[in-house]
Amino acid sequence: MARRHMSLLTTTMLVAVVVFLPCLATATGKTGEIAVFWGRNKTEGSLKEACDTGIYTTVIISFFSVFGHGRYWTDLSGHDVSRVGADVKHCQSKNIPVLLSVGGDGYQYSLPTPNSAKDVADHLWHAYLGGGRRGVFRPFGDAVLDGVDLYIDHGGPANYDVLVRRLAGYRGKPVLLTATPRCVYPDANAAAALGTGLVRRIHPRFYGDAACTNKTDGEGRRSLFDWEDWDAWTSRFPASQVYVGLPAEETAADWINPESLYYGVMQRAQTASNYGGAMLWDRGADKAYDNYYGRALKDFV
Repeated sequence: MARRHMSLLTTTMLVAVVVFLPCLATATGKTGEIAVFWGRNKTEGSLKEACDTGIYTTVIISFFSVFGHGRYWTDLSGHDVSRVGADVKHCQSKNIPVLLSVGGDGYQYSLPTPNSAKDVADHLWHAYLGGGRRGVFRPFGDAVLDGVDLYIDHGGPANYDVLVRRLAGYRGKPVLLTATPRCVYPDANAAAALGTGLVRRIHPRFYGDAACTNKTDGEGRRSLFDWEDWDAWTSRFPASQVYVGLPAEETAADWINPESLYYGVMQRAQTASNYGGAMLWDRGADKAYDNYYGRALKDFV
């Protein structure tokens, strides 16, 4: 995609960010971790290309979006699925874990019974993870993904605890379990899974939800960031790393420019003992701006 022209204000801001970034490396609690979602836009380029930017430390493939009723399907929005397996291995050779996100914004998934949850877990294990049962098609070939992310926006929380326990119990390569809930705590759809204590990373989405992005301070001014819910996530799950979920799209209503993000959000967020880093939605938006946002964040997350 051709690079989108930035406004004079944005260009000026970028120059300012570049000037002050060398001073930010000593931020308390800095991890350098940036997880990014990939798979929602063909113009975002390949998975290999995303990993070769040197920006992202985890890539989450989205989405495994049809399941729970004997059907299983991963939607990668026009990407050539036959190339993904080799790209997964390439990313892993750079020590970049690759996860598969389960759910998304579609309506073709649910886990109506504990048995259906076990069936979906078995399918994930044999089709994408460390299994390999004969007769189970592996869309990415012999590439073994590092884990599973839960992005459950529909269908309710029922039986995701069963899914998580099943995935955590397989012998072989351990399955990294993460969740990407809505920002407002608690997210009912994620509650059962998170209640198991087995989800190691949580990426609350501090965007796309007026319930958290339209909060105001004591004087009625719109808050830059939803600290009430951030504090709830970090305090409720002290054994999990909590990431600040951000939109990479500059025109998004809840986008925060890098300078404001550092001074107004990250300095405080990094004081949490379980601060993990940042999560970006998504690779397509970041690439559309020549990785502007991801590169800026890399120096201070």
